[in-house]
Amino acid sequence: MTAHDFLSALATVLGVGAVTTLLCQALRLPVVLGYVVAGLIVGPHLPIPLVADVGVVTALSELGVIFVMFSIGLEFSIRQLRKVGPRAGLTAVIETGSMLSLGFLAARALGWSTLESVFTAAVVAISSTTIIVKTFDEQRIVGKLRELVVGVLVVEDLIAILLLTTLTALSTGTQVSAGALASTLARLALFLGGLMIVGLFVVPRATRAVLKLNRPETTLVAAVGFCFSIALLAQHFGYSVALGAFLAGSLIAESGQAEKVEHLVAPLKDLFSAIFFVSVGMLIDPNEVARHWGAVVALLAVVIVGKVVSVSVGSFLTGSGTRASLQAGMSMAQIGEFSFIIAGLGKTLGVTGDFLFPVAAAVSVLSTLSTGWLVKASGPFASFVDRKLPKPVQMFTTLYASWLDALKDRPAAQGPRKKVRALLLDAALLTAIIASTALARRTEIFSDFPEWLVLVVSVAVALPFLIGIVRVSISLAKELAESALPPRADGKLDLAASPRRVLTVTFQMAIVLALGVPMVAVTQPLLPSVPIGVLLLLLLGILALTFWRQTTSLEGHVRAGVEIISGALLSSSERRNTEQGEAIAEVGTLLPGLGLSVASVIELTETSPAVGKTLAELNLRGVTGATVLAITRHGASLLATPTEKLAANDRLALAGSHEAVAAARGLLDQPITT
Repeated sequence: MTAHDFLSALATVLGVGAVTTLLCQALRLPVVLGYVVAGLIVGPHLPIPLVADVGVVTALSELGVIFVMFSIGLEFSIRQLRKVGPRAGLTAVIETGSMLSLGFLAARALGWSTLESVFTAAVVAISSTTIIVKTFDEQRIVGKLRELVVGVLVVEDLIAILLLTTLTALSTGTQVSAGALASTLARLALFLGGLMIVGLFVVPRATRAVLKLNRPETTLVAAVGFCFSIALLAQHFGYSVALGAFLAGSLIAESGQAEKVEHLVAPLKDLFSAIFFVSVGMLIDPNEVARHWGAVVALLAVVIVGKVVSVSVGSFLTGSGTRASLQAGMSMAQIGEFSFIIAGLGKTLGVTGDFLFPVAAAVSVLSTLSTGWLVKASGPFASFVDRKLPKPVQMFTTLYASWLDALKDRPAAQGPRKKVRALLLDAALLTAIIASTALARRTEIFSDFPEWLVLVVSVAVALPFLIGIVRVSISLAKELAESALPPRADGKLDLAASPRRVLTVTFQMAIVLALGVPMVAVTQPLLPSVPIGVLLLLLLGILALTFWRQTTSLEGHVRAGVEIISGALLSSSERRNTEQGEAIAEVGTLLPGLGLSVASVIELTETSPAVGKTLAELNLRGVTGATVLAITRHGASLLATPTEKLAANDRLALAGSHEAVAAARGLLDQPITT
């Protein structure tokens, strides 16, 4: 390669990329799409006389991968992971586990090999941080929704790194034995552990020392040099440069000065990541895409439907509310940079066909095009879904967030933490037993023994862990529900029993999803069929039926409580709003589980935008997550029906989480401006 070849390729790529991205910005399309289109134009597959040297662009795109992963590492730190908390972690685990399972099943249905199906599953599992952040910036989306989505993306990026590393280990040979896999994972753990232990002692201190010099160019050279060195070290030990670059960024992030380094590296990242996306476009063969159009459509459906459902379910179970959960799910319904890296890894290692990369790129482009529309439509769609939910479920969605508020307000106990650790350990050991048995059967380690004997021994070994998971799950769900809604200790009628039962079932469903979905994703490629997946669906079906019965019972509980709430409002009609709120709070003590507090009562003023509108027109629950339980007007109690038109001086009793009630008060108190 001569200097002329290098400059020619670089000039072609950047020149065409500049034109296509300007066109995309004018058409309000994602900039990343412009880079991919530029790659198609300068690539070898279209008859356009602007062909760039594929070898040069591919070499430069490796730098793009390194800088992208380095920047992700800079945004990731142990402190940030702790800040993200279990909410984003649980959502990400449910989502990625579901997508891995769905992607694998879809690829197998298309007739692809087991290893190709595993890579396909990983391709569709990870959303695009770049595309989502750019879309949020363009549409000026801030607040809780952005925090939720970014938190899930942080955990997703960590899972993607684990997938990259695991896929590299699995692809070292087509025949994988239990011993070889254990040895590979042990070497990986030793490499990661050694690098992180040494790095945490050295890198943060060295980074702070360099920054004290206050020389930006020195900081940039040191940071990039360290990034390349760790990437080269990872490659030397047989791992991807992406893993090394990520580790380098995360080590620098522990210095607490990652923002300064990230600001300096940003122009390099933008330049080389643009070349990376152009190289992706150059590798897309339209003929291959046309030949596998069925796979493109199938995987696109898996990505959009699977991510919307899995992210929404995970977000709701962790207390985000119906509206925010659906908005998060529709925001993350695409794949991007990690998908390209994973598909490219499979092609480089020679374990996937040439079709996978162009198929993955086509799915990414199409899902990227839909992202902006999905984000815009997420609010109206969430309101539509909320209106169409059965009434018992509507009431449950309102009260569930308030129950989680009560749980968070309780002091943290050691009992649930110990049970969570026990669950994770039992699930990990059960998964290891299933995986080891499946690998041993494939490699004929137990060929001298009858198959029924191997099966009986495996079940006998796994059964104690399975029993432990069931027993601890039931106990943990009950303990958490009782912590949120404590039972009566004086032997009197327990009016929180109905809400506590539905909350217990909900926690059981969350535990089953959090443990079962990852177990299915890990063991599914190793088993001849999908028995664990079938068992998981059967268990979820049973819990869903129980959940429906309990929500129906909850609706009756709430109807009975509304009469008491209306009476409390009427008896305190001559008092101030604060005293009315205290009266409702007393009712909340009498009827725990209704999410009532001093802030639950609001009196509409003449300037309130709610005056003259029906509850259906306000869509208070769909917009804020709070719902109106009772209305009093001129000494009379009214039913809070969707067709009820509100008037000035109406007193409303609201139910919902602290955040939902505060949002509803802000909406109802907001004066009309002229």
